[in-house]
Amino acid sequence: MKGIILAGGKATRIRPVTDVLSKQILPIYDKPMIYYPLSVLMLAGIKDILLISTPEFTPSFEELLGDGARFGIHIKYKIQKEANGLAQAFIIGEEFVNKEPCALILGDNILWGEELEGKLKKAVKNVEEGFVTVFCRQVDTPADFGVAVYNEKTGIVSKLVEKPTKYVSNEAVIGLYFYDSKACDYAKTLTPSARGELEITDLNKKYVEEKALKAIPLKKEEFEWNDAGSFEGLFKASEQVRLSQNNGAMIASPDEIAFQKGWISQTDLLKIAQKYGKSKYGEYLEDVARKSRVDDKKADDTMSLDFLDELK
Repeated sequence: MKGIILAGGKATRIRPVTDVLSKQILPIYDKPMIYYPLSVLMLAGIKDILLISTPEFTPSFEELLGDGARFGIHIKYKIQKEANGLAQAFIIGEEFVNKEPCALILGDNILWGEELEGKLKKAVKNVEEGFVTVFCRQVDTPADFGVAVYNEKTGIVSKLVEKPTKYVSNEAVIGLYFYDSKACDYAKTLTPSARGELEITDLNKKYVEEKALKAIPLKKEEFEWNDAGSFEGLFKASEQVRLSQNNGAMIASPDEIAFQKGWISQTDLLKIAQKYGKSKYGEYLEDVARKSRVDDKKADDTMSLDFLDELK
């Protein structure tokens, strides 16, 4: 399975900051925002990732993330010249997807929870069994979101409504989707909406018609989710991450995830830690590497954990 991060748009609600800087480069507490959606895809086991952004901001992502080798993955980049809807990601990324299953996550989707990896694996399994998957979260203001009606036992979605004027459901569809190999072909058949965009809801409705769309609910008490599209959202997400990291674990560290999955070695992780020096992030990665008892087959058997001290 492949993955797409959609990190385009002008982020007009938080201008003038985004006049010169991509929203997805802004910090969510102690890490760039883009680390959060990247970490989600990596937790799902996805190693081939396409990042779509604007012409002016793509170089910043290339400088920050490179080709993904640091994380043991592969990252490619595509330009979105104009923001013409979320479903446009599958038209821009058609060559990259290459008729394979593909997950799509929005670049400002801040999502975490102890059981998240298990939910992501379930979504991958759903696709393998012929069901596209969306993730849902109960919200207090469903009129502000696209919402889903689904069978609680089977998860099969029977209706999707974009910003309902009358109550239909309070299960908002958040910006994380797992698609089968038909997504690009379906996206090309979509008609622009009244606002001139290719709507992701219209793409998902094609699967509803086939009874091939499932929902995975994320309970509020188990998962944190924020749409960091406003200054209030940025502050709220940062504060939640800060409080959640008080137990010592770090949220959304792609370097740590890569190490845990065996995509990079202890030596690799120590080199990354050394790069970040005495920053909180660097010290955390060093601590993870030193405490790990994982039998890392990639590591040089002659290399001890004193390697970092030698570098300093």
